[in-house]
Amino acid sequence: MINASPDQLTLDEILQLSPSAKASFGLEFTPSEIAQQPETWLETLGIVKTMRSEIVSFLDTCSPTSVTLIGAGTSDYIGRAVAPLLRSIWKIPAQAVPSTDLLTEMKAMLESERVESRPLWISFSRSGDSFEGVKVLEAAIDRYPQIAHLIVTCSKDGKMASEFAIGKLNVLCIVLDDKTNDRGLAMTSSFTNMVLAGQCLAQIQDLADFEGVVSRISAIAADHLSGIADIGRKIAAERFERICFLGSGPLRAVADESSLKVLELSGGFHSTMSESFLGLRHGPLSWLNKDSLVVGFVSNDAAKQKIELGLLEEVRTKAAAGSILAIGPDSLDLNSIADTTIALPLSTLADDNLALPYVLFAQCLGLYSSLTLGLKPDAPSSDGKIRRVVSDIKIA
Repeated sequence: MINASPDQLTLDEILQLSPSAKASFGLEFTPSEIAQQPETWLETLGIVKTMRSEIVSFLDTCSPTSVTLIGAGTSDYIGRAVAPLLRSIWKIPAQAVPSTDLLTEMKAMLESERVESRPLWISFSRSGDSFEGVKVLEAAIDRYPQIAHLIVTCSKDGKMASEFAIGKLNVLCIVLDDKTNDRGLAMTSSFTNMVLAGQCLAQIQDLADFEGVVSRISAIAADHLSGIADIGRKIAAERFERICFLGSGPLRAVADESSLKVLELSGGFHSTMSESFLGLRHGPLSWLNKDSLVVGFVSNDAAKQKIELGLLEEVRTKAAAGSILAIGPDSLDLNSIADTTIALPLSTLADDNLALPYVLFAQCLGLYSSLTLGLKPDAPSSDGKIRRVVSDIKIA
């Protein structure tokens, strides 16, 4: 029997709590949804592999000249993480546009499309029922039949899968395993698995080659998750007033997601921010103070590394923050510029592939921040300001 306060427990000890203890502390879902990710990544790869012929046929038919990746909040950050890879492999314009913007700006955006263009929209949604995502797809399918739609969702019962994808030649839906449909408020498994699904789509022609990368990332994450969670627990205990996450390229999207994850799970206690490494120097550096933590997601690209490590050194030299935490490949010596380091055996992987293991830290930090503050991680918004599925608003 474990008698310690939940914020003092390791992730493995939390997972071993009795069902009644988990329920009382609001730990029925979030810890297991974090812990299951390495295994679910392999399952998501399997789902896309099973659908590969159907996906290739769909893409051949629509032959897109541009891609727009759509989602709200965390689902928007999925698009931001995947867009650079799509641009690189498909050799066509790919941009992430939040559904929260599209709902009000769709007409203006589509008026700029060339008549001969063949747009593809890829929509990401955990529930398939989010207000903005549903409204945007309803309008686009009804008014703009030239747009082809790929939907990636974690729920077979949401409107996106159960209504929009039925009987329409220009719509194809990929439904991930139900276990990725996080029951906790914060998106954890759903984020990483939809990012992976997007990466699989980008590499759909060479999926067999990508399989080895996914297997490696899964194994690394499984081996290091307990250690990452332990660091998250210790950092949460310090109760930093402000936390800034930094990333470049696709890892900027990981910084965005990390900022939101800690903000949500701490019930707004931590003031959080995300930026690119160089972007921090242009004003946002003034936001940092002695009670701030800076978290740097270090690239695997040698040229980027020089810039990123130089920026962290600048933060250290100026004593701009109370502490620096660097996450990067174990081929680098990060101890000279960071107070805390998480070194992972990722040195030969592209930055796109770092998104999944890197974000685990913020998920664990958010989990333990919630517990340290006496909140319930499954439902940290005790005043009900935010909900698992964003509710509808009245549109006159």
